[in-house]
Amino acid sequence: MAFTGNLKTISFPDILQLLSTGKKTGVLSITLGEAQKEICFKDGNIIYASSRNSEEDYLGNLLLRRGRISKIDLERALMLQRSSGKRIGMTLVDMELFSREEIVLCLKSQVEEIVYNLFSWESGDFIFQEGKLPQIKDIMVNLSTINVIMEGTRRIDEWLEIRKSLPKENEVLRPVMSPQVKSDEIALSLEQFNVLSVINGERTLSDIVAVSPIGEFPTYRGIHALLAAKLIENIGPRSEDEINDPKEEEQLWWLILKLYSACFDAIRRNLQRKLGSDNTKVNELLATYQKGVWAHFTSFRSSDPRENFASFHRTIQKIPREARVHKLLTGLNWILTEQLAIVRSLLGVNVLRSVESEIKKEISLPIAEKRKVSTKFDLETDIFRVLKESKRTSVL
Repeated sequence: MAFTGNLKTISFPDILQLLSTGKKTGVLSITLGEAQKEICFKDGNIIYASSRNSEEDYLGNLLLRRGRISKIDLERALMLQRSSGKRIGMTLVDMELFSREEIVLCLKSQVEEIVYNLFSWESGDFIFQEGKLPQIKDIMVNLSTINVIMEGTRRIDEWLEIRKSLPKENEVLRPVMSPQVKSDEIALSLEQFNVLSVINGERTLSDIVAVSPIGEFPTYRGIHALLAAKLIENIGPRSEDEINDPKEEEQLWWLILKLYSACFDAIRRNLQRKLGSDNTKVNELLATYQKGVWAHFTSFRSSDPRENFASFHRTIQKIPREARVHKLLTGLNWILTEQLAIVRSLLGVNVLRSVESEIKKEISLPIAEKRKVSTKFDLETDIFRVLKESKRTSVL
């Protein structure tokens, strides 16, 4: 028997209550746009949850954010997973990177994050298929649905208070160098310590949430507590990044050229592979970006990288210094957003995801080579944010 509806008419906590009191076994699927989440129940308790088109919910990304695994090991695990067909958790166990017990705890955190995120959904189509169980049975959890309802409801109530004190997404937070409290009066929770560790006076609120080793809600909660204790402060919207070291400046321009050229080349390559290199529509669309400074990223005038960089460097010197970084990155992220929307419009979401994976793979090496510069100017964060938002951006 199937139970269907929309969260506009019956709230997510009410659905959980019905399934718990009825001791139901089955799978609840909830879809909002391209995002889809599934929660599996057995005798009214939650035993598993999964998420599609929402990369922040993936187990590998959760482990990466929390510093439990390196990017290299995660990439190796994903390659092995594709060849073996096993779930990423069991793959990590097979690689002896985690014990089975550790993966169970990690999976529990992942399931909780997926479920708690649904408490903020005010709409979305749902269907509960009674009697259905997940095909994957290698690692399961057992969460009391009643306890989940209580915690999720508490989080929503707490969030209503927390958001009143939070800065805007584009505002920068920094630690207070001389807090007006005695050192022996400062007692940070582990949650607050984890949040404080990624606040460096350069990251905005959205940047901090993106790189935080804990979940989204605990991060916001930690920021709220640190602001209340006056251990961090809001210094306003991010101002123009300053470059004082000529060597660092050259590394920045080299990295920007390398990263965004890789992004646009991956998009062009996939469009031409799928639609043909002589496709008129594709060529017309891509030609619109081959003007001015943007042409250095979308077409190469020489086979010599040094000559291309020299030409690019001469071109950007014409942009006023105080606006150079901002104008360049704002423009490039806008073009990347538009071109990803073109991929989705012409080739669909599956190809879009494949292109995004290709981009992430190709930019990983130059970022690793210039990690300090990338971190200072949030280059990796900006590109990953565009890739993440591409799934929600309206198709052109």
